[in-house]
Amino acid sequence: MKKEEAEKRIEDLSIELNHYNHQYYIENTSEVSDFEYDTRLKELQDLEAKFPALALPNSPTKRVGGDITKKFNTVKHEYPMLSLSNTYSEEEIVEWENRVKKLVNGKINYVCELKYDGVAIGIRYENGAFVQAITRGDGTQGEDVSTNVKTIRTIPLRLKGKCPDVFEIRGEIFFPLDAFNALNKSREENGEELFANPRNTASGTLKLLDSSTVAQRGLDCFLYGVYGTDLPAEGHYNSVLNAGEWGFKIPTPEKKYLKKTDSIEGIMEFIHYWDEHRAELPFEIDGVVIKVDDYSQQEELGNTAKSPRWAIAYKFKTEQASATLESVSYQVGRTGAVTPVANLSAVALGGTIVRRASLYNEDQMNKLDLHENDTVFVEKGGEIIPKIVGVDLTQRAENAQKFKFISNCPECETPLQRLDGEAHHYCPNDLGCPPQITGRIIHFISRKAMNIEGIGTETVEQLFSEGLIHNSADLYSLTFDQIVSLERMGDKSANNLLEGLEASKNIPFERVLFALGIRHVGETVAKKIAKALKNIDAIMKASYDTLIEIDEVGEKIAIAIQHHFQQEENLEIVNGLKAAGLQFEIEEKELASSVLQGKSIVVSGVFHTLSRKELKEAIEANGGKNVGSISSKTSFIVAGDNMGPAKLEKAEKLGIEILSEDEFIQMIQ
Repeated sequence: MKKEEAEKRIEDLSIELNHYNHQYYIENTSEVSDFEYDTRLKELQDLEAKFPALALPNSPTKRVGGDITKKFNTVKHEYPMLSLSNTYSEEEIVEWENRVKKLVNGKINYVCELKYDGVAIGIRYENGAFVQAITRGDGTQGEDVSTNVKTIRTIPLRLKGKCPDVFEIRGEIFFPLDAFNALNKSREENGEELFANPRNTASGTLKLLDSSTVAQRGLDCFLYGVYGTDLPAEGHYNSVLNAGEWGFKIPTPEKKYLKKTDSIEGIMEFIHYWDEHRAELPFEIDGVVIKVDDYSQQEELGNTAKSPRWAIAYKFKTEQASATLESVSYQVGRTGAVTPVANLSAVALGGTIVRRASLYNEDQMNKLDLHENDTVFVEKGGEIIPKIVGVDLTQRAENAQKFKFISNCPECETPLQRLDGEAHHYCPNDLGCPPQITGRIIHFISRKAMNIEGIGTETVEQLFSEGLIHNSADLYSLTFDQIVSLERMGDKSANNLLEGLEASKNIPFERVLFALGIRHVGETVAKKIAKALKNIDAIMKASYDTLIEIDEVGEKIAIAIQHHFQQEENLEIVNGLKAAGLQFEIEEKELASSVLQGKSIVVSGVFHTLSRKELKEAIEANGGKNVGSISSKTSFIVAGDNMGPAKLEKAEKLGIEILSEDEFIQMIQ
């Protein structure tokens, strides 16, 4: 390649890779697979090595990560968080191991571990207590996400055993597949757009401003990289095992997540095992990592500007297959959201036969520029939901027609609408469109709503098609004879269904409110609305201003609530459910005392006698109100160990009383 051509190619690759970096690290999306990204990065690295004078000052090859967002405080890393050199080639692993042997004297042990597909985190501990959690950021500085990280139950807030006085431990926060699938199922039931993959969802969750939402999602974490000046172990392997003794969740040798070896054969055995068995894991990995074990040898090998010489990552190629796009069909959810689905020729992928792939919305269809009978590339890999990632244009017929998004509902023919700021098209015929009607009833009976035993999706659809129910209130008018007449429904099943309906009458009001299926009103929002307004009549009559004063209720939710109760059919459903005996007001618990009546209280720090949850329950049980931030209206603070210095300073400045855990317990006793 001539110098002029190289200069143009370096510039193009730099622009392209900077764009992908921004997408991946800031927007948590990706237009290309990891393999495509790494291939282009390798091409740029090779060109810069061949033409060093052409390397740009801000080349992507010199970057460790992405830009820093402004949602959280930025903190400089005490130990830079370098990224690892990546390869998809076993030959390059052999070359790396040979280089290490030439540069280091003496016997070399290697540690093999999994490369988790999540979010890198560094957590500082002092005197055995959690102090601060920082994201990778750009490698030099990251974001303080301590409040959210503290909600991850596998991360200890206080350690056990003898550990260094001050140290940092690093690892990966990830989304377990069961938790991720449950989250998507819940979003589907609520008519919300599904998350594409666990890695991006973990990253987005970690940057949510409401830590309670983070806590509900069930993130997990493996911690394994220990950094400090006075570590008790001389190598990485024993440091990981020590961390397990201190109370951290570590990748264990027993599960084959961690292996120590002194040979390239041992390294390859680890790579081949997990390439074959990775689909069996309850979380996503995208490769394995090999490190020189001994810390003194690591120091001897040193680092490049971007990555350590003593470690390398072997990445598995994302599993991909080609299939023929046979047609595009459309699904209507309970909220009326219309989702396009690609129907494919059967193809084996990730241990399953794939025949369908979600296309999400019209924008995604247009981005892929799909035509009839296109040969498309389908990926699963880190994706739970198979997705189309590209089209083989060389296989496209000249007269192939482009797929266009439909204009009318596929179920009821009503013209579709797309509101400003919405990704989906919606069918506005919510009271006459069959899948919307049955979808709302299926949501009503679901586990997090009314949790009605003895009835499932098929039974709801059967009852609806037989004309026995038209809405959720009709369920409570069903008779034994009507139910037992259904196909595959015997006496015992009919009785179970009726018993389930009767038991659901004791479900508390906040879940009944969630079960009504008001658009944008999820489980958490329903709880907050119920707690604020106490009963259904107050909610139905609430003004816009009253609604938006409730925590987490914004303009979109307030309008949706008002719209829902302006429809006569929805009012009839509520009246029918009231007549059936469902709970439509908050059950006010009798207070243990009124000693905290009218007081706004902040709970901060780490406690020993009671948990934070128990403290907050005790405050409410004695008439007080829990508040999250300190202000002039705060009555006092219940402070445990490691209360944040900023909170302490603010409390002292405002002259707010600070009580210890024991003093608070004495007060309420």
